[in-house]
Amino acid sequence: MKTGHKVALYATALVVIFGATWAAGAAAGPPEPPPAHAEEATHGGGHDSPQSKLPPGLSVSDNGYTLRLDEMNPLTFHIEGPDGRPVTKFAVEHEKRLHLIAVRRDGSNFQHVHPEMAPDGTWSVPLSLPEAGSYRIFADFRPEGGEKTTLGADVQVAGDYRPRNHINSSTFTVDGYEVSLTGELNAGTASTVTIAITKDGKPVTDLQNYLGAKGHLVALRAADLAYLHVHPEQGDQVKFAVEVPTAGKYRLFLDFQHNNVVRTAEFTLTTHEEGGHGH
Repeated sequence: MKTGHKVALYATALVVIFGATWAAGAAAGPPEPPPAHAEEATHGGGHDSPQSKLPPGLSVSDNGYTLRLDEMNPLTFHIEGPDGRPVTKFAVEHEKRLHLIAVRRDGSNFQHVHPEMAPDGTWSVPLSLPEAGSYRIFADFRPEGGEKTTLGADVQVAGDYRPRNHINSSTFTVDGYEVSLTGELNAGTASTVTIAITKDGKPVTDLQNYLGAKGHLVALRAADLAYLHVHPEQGDQVKFAVEVPTAGKYRLFLDFQHNNVVRTAEFTLTTHEEGGHGH
C-alpha cells in the first residue's frame, strides 16, 4: 500500500440487503459493501448454507467463528472461536491451513496469499492494496474438528477511487502466457470450464501442481463478491466445475504455476441465460 494511504478496518454487518452491481454508485467513491441472498459454497469444496444463513464470505461471523482484523502493513488478524478465544488449530486444505483472498469490490486487484500463524493464533501476511477503494478480505479455513468456513470483512483505502468496469472476457495474457477459458456458466447447475495455456504460440503442457492441482480457481459473484463452489476435475486437461446459483456476471481468477512461478489469469463471464459467456 502506498505511503500516506489511510486504511480503516471495519467488519461488515451480519444482516444486509442484496443490492448494487460493480458500476452502481461508483462515481460517488468507494462503494458500500453490497450483500446477497443466494446460496453458495467456497471454492475449496465448502459447505452448503441453509436458506436461513448468508452465503459463505458475506459475513464476518459464521459457524461460531469470527474474523478479527487487527492491523495493516502487514495485515494481522485472528479467528475468534465459539469460546471467544483465538483459534490455534486448523486442518490443512489445499496444502494450507488458511487461504486469504483480497479483492477490491469492483473485482480488481485480486490477491491470493497464505499467511503465517504465530503460536497465539495471530496470522500475518504482507498485503499490498495499491489503489484506493473498498476491499473485501476473505479467510477460508477449516478449524480442526469444525466445519469448512469462509469469513469476510472489508478494509478501506483512502484516495482517488477510480472504479473499473470489467467487460466479458474469456482470454487473459500474463507474462507472455496466453490463457483461455472455454465453457458457459448456467445458473442453477454445475458447469464445466476448461483452461488452455500457450506461450510463444506453443501449448504449455508441463504445468506444475499448485495447491494440489494443475490450477486453482476462485469464482466470485459480481454483485456481492459471494464465493462460489469450484473444484478441479480429474484428467489431463485443466478443468473445473463451477456452480453458479443465480443469473448474472461473475469474476473468475485462475492461479497456475509454471517454471516455479505462480501467475494469475482473470476472466469475466455472464451466465448463458443472460446472453452467454464473453470472448
